[in-house]
Amino acid sequence: MKKEFPTIFLYNTLTGEKNPFKPLKEGEVKMYSCGPTVYDFAHIGNFRSFLVSDLLVRVLKYAGYKVTKAQNITDVGHLVADSDDGEDKILKKARLEKKDPFAIARAFEDAFVADEKVLRILPPEFRPRATDFIPEQIALAEKLIQEGYAYEANGSVYFRTKKFKTYGTLSGNKLEDVMAGARVEVNSEKEDPLDFALWKRAEENHLMQWNSPWGRGFPGWHAECSAMSAKLLGLPFDIHTGGEDNIFPHHECEIAQNECSSGVSPSVRYWLHVKHLLVDGKKMSKSQGNFFTIRDLIEKGWKGEEIRFALLKSHYKTEFNFSEQRLEEARSNIRKIRDAYKIFKKVSQEERETPLSLDQKFEDTFKNQKNHFKRALFDDLNVPQALSDVYEMIDFTIKGAEAMGSDILPEEATRLADFLENDFDSVFDVLKGEENPEEQELFSKKVQPYIRERLKFRAEKNWEEADRIRDLLLNKFNVELKDEKAQGDKEKTVWQEKTGKAAGTEFYPYLDI
Repeated sequence: MKKEFPTIFLYNTLTGEKNPFKPLKEGEVKMYSCGPTVYDFAHIGNFRSFLVSDLLVRVLKYAGYKVTKAQNITDVGHLVADSDDGEDKILKKARLEKKDPFAIARAFEDAFVADEKVLRILPPEFRPRATDFIPEQIALAEKLIQEGYAYEANGSVYFRTKKFKTYGTLSGNKLEDVMAGARVEVNSEKEDPLDFALWKRAEENHLMQWNSPWGRGFPGWHAECSAMSAKLLGLPFDIHTGGEDNIFPHHECEIAQNECSSGVSPSVRYWLHVKHLLVDGKKMSKSQGNFFTIRDLIEKGWKGEEIRFALLKSHYKTEFNFSEQRLEEARSNIRKIRDAYKIFKKVSQEERETPLSLDQKFEDTFKNQKNHFKRALFDDLNVPQALSDVYEMIDFTIKGAEAMGSDILPEEATRLADFLENDFDSVFDVLKGEENPEEQELFSKKVQPYIRERLKFRAEKNWEEADRIRDLLLNKFNVELKDEKAQGDKEKTVWQEKTGKAAGTEFYPYLDI
């Protein structure tokens, strides 16, 4: 029987609209993501793009596709200001720190991979280094010279941009506008200022250089991704992702190289680009003190899953304003989902009869909300809507049962626990994170017994003792209690830590306190 795949819509930068996704080979997706230039730690703005790429992989797998992803390591050739002239970013770092550039690249590559693990980003099937694909990049330049799209000049090789008539289609830039742009470099070697480098001649003291038909040199940044993606995925392939700053000139140049060397058009069918990240409403900058790496945030006490959740919560096509408040919200939301999951797992193991009428009403609502969750993710990765569906599902069950003066039923809890574990977490991967032992000890060993004792005093109408425990928890553990009336005779007590970061955390009454 032929396998059915749900319809997924993606905003395709190439067409400028949201298109239904259809892979070149049924059931399989080949995807390339621009990776880091390893001259420093990647910052949270970089990681927003890498996390969206991970999100896309997970959603495609959730839909049933087999995904092959390549994400490169740029360890040579990326010059300052993305230009054809100037200093290599890795060489500049090596010069400033008086270290070997290859050692610099390996150290920051290792740091990047470690940060990916902290953020639970799935490792790609291929992680090619530009320095491992020098022969392929030389072959690409040779092919483009042979086809008349490139030329050698004084040991360097340049691409004839004006000869590729559709240059600018991805970015919407016209060649005459680019001529007046700030990124055009004046270089007497070039036939035209718009031409870009495929291979650069290396000076004798240049620390990263290789033999080529044109003398010693190193590859151009744009050529690297074209050579690696074509070698590992073939042309054409399905999806290419990156930050919106990659659209021009990098991805525009990739298209020109791909299509002029292979004759395949389009060489990539779907281009997905992630919007910029702001920090506290401003562009991230070390001089403004709002520049953060993943390590900076971990040192501040935030967990990898909290950073992951915060960076994924907004739609990738919207400009995202990152702040500590966003992390606080992520922490609170993760805890709410984890608490609900614990409730559902516990109740699912109980043995009780299930009234058919209530079960059927739940079943209909649950299926509807689960379908909403899927449709949101398949509609151009609409994370805000998908998360709204998850919260609604939790609240409908827990608060709905409470309002009716009844308990969650085991069959309901089983379905909900399975959804959170196998649907929600297959995409977001925050449910089963490492628990903070101190937080767990605070609740289970210290706070929980006091709350149980206080509930007993309240049932006995011993208000003096109940108030004494309330004050003790606030003064000793920084925990504030709040008693709320539920429908009927039920009463619940919620608590929150008064530490700022965990404020607003609610523990539902089903936690057996």
